[in-house]
Amino acid sequence: MAEVTDADFETEVIGAELPVLVEFTADWCPPCRQMGPVLSALAAEEDGRLKVVQLDVDTNPATTNAYKVLSMPTFMVFRGGEPVKAMVGARPKRRLLEELSDVL
Repeated sequence: MAEVTDADFETEVIGAELPVLVEFTADWCPPCRQMGPVLSALAAEEDGRLKVVQLDVDTNPATTNAYKVLSMPTFMVFRGGEPVKAMVGARPKRRLLEELSDVL
C-alpha cells in the first residue's frame, strides 16, 4: 500500500483517475496498525477500481489540517479531486466494503 505525503498528495490523490481511499494514520495508533492488513487486502481486491493510500498525520500536518482530521484512523474517499466520504475508526473489511459501495 502506497504512502502519500503533503508534498505528493495533490498528484497522488487529488489528481488520481480512480477513486482514492486515504487512511489518515499514525505509528502510535493501535487501531491504525490493526487496519494495515485490512487495507492491503482491500487494495489487492479492488485494484483497478480503487486506489488505497496512507498518510502519516505526524509527518504531514498540512494535509491533516486541511481536511480537519482529528481522530485516527480517519478514512476519506476522494473522487475527482474532492472528498466524497469520511469515516472514523477501525472496522472489519466487510463493513468497510459496504460503506464504500456507494462511492466505488
